[in-house]
Amino acid sequence: MPDMENLRIGTAFIPVSDLESAAKWYCQTFGFELQAVEPWGIDLRAGGSALLTLMGPASGTKATPGLAWATCNFAVGDIDRARAELQELDCEPSPTEGSLEVGRYFTVQDLDHNTLLVTDR
Repeated sequence: MPDMENLRIGTAFIPVSDLESAAKWYCQTFGFELQAVEPWGIDLRAGGSALLTLMGPASGTKATPGLAWATCNFAVGDIDRARAELQELDCEPSPTEGSLEVGRYFTVQDLDHNTLLVTDR
């Protein structure tokens, strides 16, 4: 078996229809910063280690934008504040669910109607 002691997920991939518009939205909405821009995709980084790759039409991905399920979760320090801020940006977050013991979460959709999961851990 390979050494799994330092195992981590390196990036999350989200299909988008317009790379430039999507990158701008993720930067303005979640505070991501551009890391790399390619004709097929854009790498974004937030919080020092969170890496997100937006996959455009030229990527050849078989996934169509508008995913009804989240490919990853966006963990935040204050879930109530994050939800309020997204609501102020007209992102229409779902009600917060879960519990303090297990974890709290809500969903929101990006410009392509991809479901994004926002959690408190």
